[in-house]
Amino acid sequence: MIQPSTSLNPLQYSAPTEFDMSNIAQGIELVQQRIVAAAKAANRDPIAITLLAISKTRPEEDIRTAISAGQRHFGENYLQDALPKIDSLRDEFPALCWHFIGAIQSNKTNDIAQHFDWVHTIERLKIARRLSEQRPEGLEPLQICLQVNISDEASKSGVTSKDVFQLAEAIRELPRLRLRGLMAIPVATNDNALQRAAFAKLQALFEQLNQQGFQLDTLSMGMSNDMEAAIAEGSTLVRIGKAIFGART
Repeated sequence: MIQPSTSLNPLQYSAPTEFDMSNIAQGIELVQQRIVAAAKAANRDPIAITLLAISKTRPEEDIRTAISAGQRHFGENYLQDALPKIDSLRDEFPALCWHFIGAIQSNKTNDIAQHFDWVHTIERLKIARRLSEQRPEGLEPLQICLQVNISDEASKSGVTSKDVFQLAEAIRELPRLRLRGLMAIPVATNDNALQRAAFAKLQALFEQLNQQGFQLDTLSMGMSNDMEAAIAEGSTLVRIGKAIFGART
C-alpha cells in the first residue's frame, strides 16, 4: 500500500485536466494516497478499502496501463463496450476482477452472469433470479451488492431503504449468487457534512442487515469527489473514474 504524501491534501485534490498513459499511473498513486490518508483520519486500516477503477468508455490500452500500475479491479456499466475488453484481457490477466456497475435490463443478464465477477446494481428480484439461473456452474457465485436509493431521489435507481431487507432475504436464497453488501450513489454535493450523512444512512442499513444474520462485508460507496466522506463512514470499496483516467470525453 502506498504511503500518504505529506504534501497531499486529499480534500483539495482534483484530477489533472489532461491524461496520458503515465498520468493514469499517477492518478492511481494519488488515489491510493487519498485512501491511506482518509483511512488513517478515520482510524481505519487502508488495506480494508478496495480501489475499483471505473474504466467505462476507456480503451483497452488505458486499462493495460492501469494494470501495469498494479490495479486489478475494474468497473464497467456499458455492456457492449465492456465485453470486448474483458474477452481480450481475461486470458492474459486472469487475476483481474470485473464489476458491473450499470443499470441492468433483462436482455443483458446472460452476458453479465457469464463475464463479470461482481454486480453492484441489483434493485429487483427478477433480475437477481435471472443472474442466478444464468450464472455458469463452472464459475464462482456472482458477488452481489444491492443498490439503495439512499437519498430517495425520484430519478435515481435503487431499492428503497424500507424494502432492502425483503430483497436481501430473497436474494440470499438464490444458489448462484452471494450477497456481499450495499451500494449507493447519494445526491451530489460538495458539503462534507451532507456527504457523510448520506453515507452514514447506508452504513446503518448495512449494520442492521448484519444484525439480522446476513454477514455482509462490502459497502460500495464513494467516488472521486466524495471518497473521503465515504471512507469516514465505513466504505470498503470506492469507485473511482475521473481521478484516475481524467474526465470522460
